[in-house]
Amino acid sequence: MAETVLVAMDDSPGSRRALEFALSTFSDAEITVLHVVDPSTGYLIAENLPSADVGSPRERGEARGKELLSEAEALAAEHDRGVSTMLETGKPARAIVETAEELGADHVVMGSHGREGVSRILLGSVAEQVVRRSPTPVSVIR
Repeated sequence: MAETVLVAMDDSPGSRRALEFALSTFSDAEITVLHVVDPSTGYLIAENLPSADVGSPRERGEARGKELLSEAEALAAEHDRGVSTMLETGKPARAIVETAEELGADHVVMGSHGREGVSRILLGSVAEQVVRRSPTPVSVIR
């Protein structure tokens, strides 16, 4: 059984399902939830947040990441569990694999955006890249 599990969290329903899967499947494991702010897209998403948000695009991207990690902690509490959280900036697939290695994670759990066919090939998939590069087993949850 896994002792250390890394859950990659973004702003998708799939990543929430991935966290719920990890909480229920790895009941004795230490779970770390990671959110990666991608400078090439995360800041652009942050630009579309309400104008009441103050700061640079990077600050807004990081603020949204902190909100997501707080949501992860709340979801874990609903399952009577605690989680550790991490916020990184960079390319998501690379950051997920590097964090898994640094933590010595036994397992990585992440959501899938459900891309299929041509869009998956053209756009690439963070989940697919992590599965190919990870030194540890990866569960991709739909």
